[in-house]
Amino acid sequence: MPGGVSSPVRAFKSVGGSPIVFDRVKGSKAYDVDGNTYIDYVGTWGPAIIGHADDKVLEEVKKTMDKGTSFGAPCVLENELAKMVIDAVPSVEMVRFTNSGTEACMGMLRLCRAYTSREKIVKFEGCYHGHADSFLVQAGSGVATLGLPDSPGVPASSTKTTLCATYNDVGSVEELLKEGDVAALILEPVVGNSGFIKPTKEFLQGCRDLCDKYGTLLVFDEVMTGFRVAYGGAQAYFGVTPDVTTMGKVIGGGMPVGAYGGRRDIMDLVAPAGPMYQAGTLSGNPLAMTAGIETLKVLKQPGQHDKLEAASKKLVDGILAHAKANGHAATGGYAGGMFGFFFCEGPVTCFADAAKADMEKFGRWHAGMLERGIYLAPSSYEAGFMSLAHTDEDIEKTLEIAGEVMAMI
Repeated sequence: MPGGVSSPVRAFKSVGGSPIVFDRVKGSKAYDVDGNTYIDYVGTWGPAIIGHADDKVLEEVKKTMDKGTSFGAPCVLENELAKMVIDAVPSVEMVRFTNSGTEACMGMLRLCRAYTSREKIVKFEGCYHGHADSFLVQAGSGVATLGLPDSPGVPASSTKTTLCATYNDVGSVEELLKEGDVAALILEPVVGNSGFIKPTKEFLQGCRDLCDKYGTLLVFDEVMTGFRVAYGGAQAYFGVTPDVTTMGKVIGGGMPVGAYGGRRDIMDLVAPAGPMYQAGTLSGNPLAMTAGIETLKVLKQPGQHDKLEAASKKLVDGILAHAKANGHAATGGYAGGMFGFFFCEGPVTCFADAAKADMEKFGRWHAGMLERGIYLAPSSYEAGFMSLAHTDEDIEKTLEIAGEVMAMI
């Protein structure tokens, strides 16, 4: 396998050292093939929000598995999960399930272009929307920089209609939308792929207002934030409703899944209701639907996201306090069960700010924490994830170790 892994960040290239090979996971813990135990704040990159290998989820998945792993035909479970998503997410009146967040974003992009009869899209520097050609673009330093391919093999023609704006900068958005020829403005409503970067409410509302002004669809990529920062996603957390939403991770409860949804008049274009074609052999498969349904049942219970945010706050505040006590410049934040911090003076409001963080120091911090049984994302450009399975004891132990490591690096 290229690099010995099935997805690049798992290889530890940005922090050094060798990746950990997992044997099993349970609750807030991960166990490697060498017999070591870790408190895990990666949570399979977000889906494990109620904890790894939840007993009820596994029980229901096993029951479903006895009926078959894939039908390639409609099943009642799709309808049940679709209703739960529609009830929870303010922007979603109809939903289409896919097999990954990347696939959801590909379908979303085609849909936005079909609905508006426009080709250009605007994304933000440092926001990730899967590995489709149109999204693999680096912004450069200018406000209105035209997209350049950010990976070999991506033809310039695939990215020439992709424009990049600066996160938390409404002025950079209007500069790109004012010609009235942009199909969609696409963003992570909380950035998780440049590290953790929280938007201002004013920025999100400004994007909403500008899209209304120029006839552009506003898209929230909630693959990471959906059902994680709040039950209704970041759009419920901040009170700003997009036209279209992409989802993944949590809604599959640890199984491969993705989805995109939005207003009925937009979604009615998707085949077979309309002419915009998108399909998938395993889309809506019963195992993913079951895991998602059982996960959302737990998350819907009152107070769950308050618990997640309180735990995230305790962890981040503690890490920053240890950093300050040991003379390290550090800043961080949290939203629901999502968090992050940087080794630099704050605030960090966009990718350019995040890029100023001390990556070498983060690598030493990561290694020190890992050696002591704390599993964090192996990159300064990745957010961390809290789960309902993390206990006060887990967090206190993590902070105790964080103090030791901050004193060493």
